Amino acid sequence: MWLSGWTWLIVGLVLSVLELLVPGYIFLGIAISSALVGLALLSGLFAPSLPVLLIVIAALSGIIWLILRRVVGVRQGQVRIWDRDINDD
Repeated sequence: MWLSGWTWLIVGLVLSVLELLVPGYIFLGIAISSALVGLALLSGLFAPSLPVLLIVIAALSGIIWLILRRVVGVRQGQVRIWDRDINDD
């Protein structure tokens, strides 16, 4: 059941809907990677065991998260650099 491509496409769809409800880019990398793995399983590119499949999804999620972080970037005001101390008055 877990090795079906349709299962991973549904997981990707559910996670992408969850991403709409939760602020930030938390589930987007996992949703994209599970959809890509689902498409790869449906096309017959590879048929690994479940542990290998989970490792592939985890690695793809990390890579996609880094790409999204690079493309979307950091919002203005998200990172604040302090240049003076509050106790210096």
